[in-house]
Amino acid sequence: MTLRLTPISLLISVALVSSSFAYAQAKDLDPRSEQYAKKYPKQYQSWKKTTDYSDKPDEVAEDPNLAVLWAGYAFSRDYTRARGHQYAVTDLRETLRTGTPDAEHPDMMPMACWSCKGPDVPRMITEQGEDGFFEGQWSKGGPEVVNTIGCQDCHEPGSSKLRMARPFAERAMKSIGLTWETAGRKDKQAMVCGQCHVEYYFEGKNKSAKFPWDNGVKTDQVEAYFDSIEFTDWTHQLSKTPMLKAQHPDYETWSQGIHGQNNVTCIDCHMPKVVNKEGRKYTDHRVGNPFDRFEQTCASCHDQTKAQLQDIVAQRKAKIDELKMNAETQLVHAHYETAAALAAGATDEEVHSIQQDIRHAQWRWDHATASHGIAMHNPDEALRVLGTAIDRAANARIKLARLLSSKGVKQPVAIPDISTKAKAQATIGLNMDKLNAEKAHFIETVLPQWDEQAKLREAIYDKE
Repeated sequence: MTLRLTPISLLISVALVSSSFAYAQAKDLDPRSEQYAKKYPKQYQSWKKTTDYSDKPDEVAEDPNLAVLWAGYAFSRDYTRARGHQYAVTDLRETLRTGTPDAEHPDMMPMACWSCKGPDVPRMITEQGEDGFFEGQWSKGGPEVVNTIGCQDCHEPGSSKLRMARPFAERAMKSIGLTWETAGRKDKQAMVCGQCHVEYYFEGKNKSAKFPWDNGVKTDQVEAYFDSIEFTDWTHQLSKTPMLKAQHPDYETWSQGIHGQNNVTCIDCHMPKVVNKEGRKYTDHRVGNPFDRFEQTCASCHDQTKAQLQDIVAQRKAKIDELKMNAETQLVHAHYETAAALAAGATDEEVHSIQQDIRHAQWRWDHATASHGIAMHNPDEALRVLGTAIDRAANARIKLARLLSSKGVKQPVAIPDISTKAKAQATIGLNMDKLNAEKAHFIETVLPQWDEQAKLREAIYDKE
């Protein structure tokens, strides 16, 4: 296997000799959160405890429908639930979605996939400019983005002062009327988290990150924006539909919900003020489930007990999951039925409106359920959007029934056995044994070289 890696001798020269930045400037750009351990020990130690959130449930194994819904897209290979911030770089490196880039396997993803994975990103943007950062493919960032989400993603270097570390995120906030200079404290707290916990897409020649908020942040408004620019994430393997993939629109759904409307921000629920053994307050940086620190989070506003609130959230989640599975069932059938219509000779013109219904239905299903914590952030909006997703999927199937009949296709169209992850992935032609073996080899051989290159590059920060 021939790897596309920067020669070590060249890297040493760049990092230690011919850097275009003076030492003092390089020191200011040091992205390592460890440098804050002495000045902010309580915050630093709590940040390290984001390793507490280490569970990595396999979403496709739990719901094999996902493999079919994302057929032809890398998400059908691998989709696991988000973990704590400490795992951001590790999980992106190891997911099958980023592939095994080398001389035999081309990069599957652009540099923009690193955009929110750690403070090396604002460092690189400062050094190279936005165009320079986004230029190239995912593997270019392998030896560069090695520090996981940490202090300088949210704070000015060496300070506790909040900042927007990503210019593309700051521009997006301005598009919805929020400017950093005039924003209040609560807005700034949410905006910092909203740099990354959002829906985004890749635009232009460099595939740079952009938030699709030109029409607004609601599901319908983002859908209309994508339609207006004729954007497509991928073409579905079965139905040939031009598809959209939602990422994690947490800021969008929170801002429309009861907490967002009452200025209860991400910080209030996920990073509360706590008291240490000496009786001093500090912000707990162990970003995680609010129920784990109930007295400092929910109980500061709610009269209900922890058990009562957990039961309310569980009921909301059950309702959302019921509509979610209904939408998925309709969409899986719609994809297979469209494939049958195309196989029977249906023209692009005949399936166009059907594909539009599928595109919109799946977008709405995805936008409503890809958001972390939607059952707490905005359950009403999730139910509304899922209802419209089911309607549009049903519209597609009504049209398909007529089209299939006109083509002489026997109905109902048979759906293969997709009852398990392995069966569902096999039906769309994925060779998971091969993909997993290639990834294991990549992890064993490439990642240590990336880390060694990063170590040499970061030596400049420790130079006396």
